[in-house]
Amino acid sequence: MSEARSAVKPARPILSRAAMYEIIRRPVITEKATLLSELNQYVLRVAMTATKPEIKAAVEGLFGVKVLAVNTLVRKGKTKRVKGRPGRRSDVKHAIVRLEKDQAIDFTTALT
Repeated sequence: MSEARSAVKPARPILSRAAMYEIIRRPVITEKATLLSELNQYVLRVAMTATKPEIKAAVEGLFGVKVLAVNTLVRKGKTKRVKGRPGRRSDVKHAIVRLEKDQAIDFTTALT
């Protein structure tokens, strides 16, 4: 009976190109994100419903690189006032993607 419970690695999600663009919204270009790029880590804004395996598959599919790890965080929206009226910014999900050595993503070139 123990043979029936073999450790099966879950399959990578198969995504269409349109689904990849839905998951990865845009890169985050800040000072901290630029410093992380020197360590082979890139910060991307992703969809709130995106999971780590989906983000990994989307980055590998769009940019043609090998992803080692994906860390995610949700930045909660701030409460702000506009002309005296209270408002709230929406929540944002960021993914920090670590690539294999000697691989890089160039955000200045267009995706094809």
